[in-house]
Amino acid sequence: MENTFCKGYAGDKWFAAKMPDAVALPRDTATVSRILRFACEHRIPVTPRGAGYGYVGGCVPIRGGMVLSLERMNRIKEVHPEDFVAVVQPNVLTKQLQDTVERKGLFYPPDPASRADCSIGGNIATNAGGPRCLKYGVTRDYVLGLEVVLANGTVVRLGSRTHKNKSGFDLWRFFVGSEGLLGIITEATLKLLPLPPYRAGLAIGFDAMKTATGAIRKIFTAGFLPCALEIADAFTLAAARKRTGSKRLGGCNAHVMLELDGQKESVRSEIPALERILRTAKPLFIRRAFGAAECERMWQLRREFSYSLRDTGLTKLNEDIVVPRSRLEALFAFADKLQRKHKLPIACFGHAGDGNIHVNVMVDQTNPNAERRAESALNELFRGVLALGGVITGEHGIGLAKKPWWPLAASDEVRQLHRTIKRALDPRGILNPGKFV
Repeated sequence: MENTFCKGYAGDKWFAAKMPDAVALPRDTATVSRILRFACEHRIPVTPRGAGYGYVGGCVPIRGGMVLSLERMNRIKEVHPEDFVAVVQPNVLTKQLQDTVERKGLFYPPDPASRADCSIGGNIATNAGGPRCLKYGVTRDYVLGLEVVLANGTVVRLGSRTHKNKSGFDLWRFFVGSEGLLGIITEATLKLLPLPPYRAGLAIGFDAMKTATGAIRKIFTAGFLPCALEIADAFTLAAARKRTGSKRLGGCNAHVMLELDGQKESVRSEIPALERILRTAKPLFIRRAFGAAECERMWQLRREFSYSLRDTGLTKLNEDIVVPRSRLEALFAFADKLQRKHKLPIACFGHAGDGNIHVNVMVDQTNPNAERRAESALNELFRGVLALGGVITGEHGIGLAKKPWWPLAASDEVRQLHRTIKRALDPRGILNPGKFV
């Protein structure tokens, strides 16, 4: 196979890349099974690949061998409105599934920011989240069953299409978040919900991050549970203002966006009640959004944040850390301390409702000391997050990017348990080798 072709399968959205020796493009489960039987027999490394939109090098074939791309397995096989179930192949794009089921009055809530480009199989492999996971949960909460091909080529069907199932271990969930280390997902049976008929949102500007996090506490204390609740810091907002020309972001040092969904009458009545609570925090502005179209326009600013940070010309090291909800204010204070200490801008935005904040260390590659300072800042970031009772990744996974901090994040006993499970399912170590297990 020509290197020019293989080059397209060497990496994802992270910085590392490694040319595979070969690329396989199966169209069905039987072919995946034959490929893995052959690879297992000959001890050929196999790196599964979905859409290639990961951020931690999870599909980089770091040990060479074969990339097994599932890009041709991209069919929505069934949408059943009465069972509230969808059956899909792994490379169905998340937004493609959402658009399809919404036309039938159904709802698939998980909404990673790259939903127009990332695949359901990749979402399952990393247990992806998104803004709506505050109310609706993450990908694992929507996986009812899986078809998985094990390292030796054995095909297993796990779970069912029922919404309750206690027949033995929850083995289908065992493969959620497994990052391609335990088996290759070739089909998923997913739970659907009724589509909420109405949406409304608020965008709120604050002069200080402490005020914004205090306002968020007031929202929860008052008994509200938005479907999404996002926050952004001053650096992110300055970059977004430059990219979008949004005048209202001028002088704004923290920005909160939230959305409610449900029945029209109840949602429209809750928005004014939320506004009254938020006005006690003396915000710079509050903007309303009523209906799906206005909400989408509101969220468009949120979707510009990553692009805005790239526009700065700095290299963005995106770390998807999570802290307990009560430590959100402490996290932003800690990030501010880090940027002053290491003389690196740090841009923070993300899912305020569940403590999953994307901490972006912004690096000037023209500075000869930049790499050393960035590594030092990341070391301190992850140690600080763990000290706050948090975790080093909430939705991107470990992959290669977080591998150096895996021993900090998990005890010797927990890492040994991971190795025991890996050896049981993949005794020859052919699946996604070189990663964290």
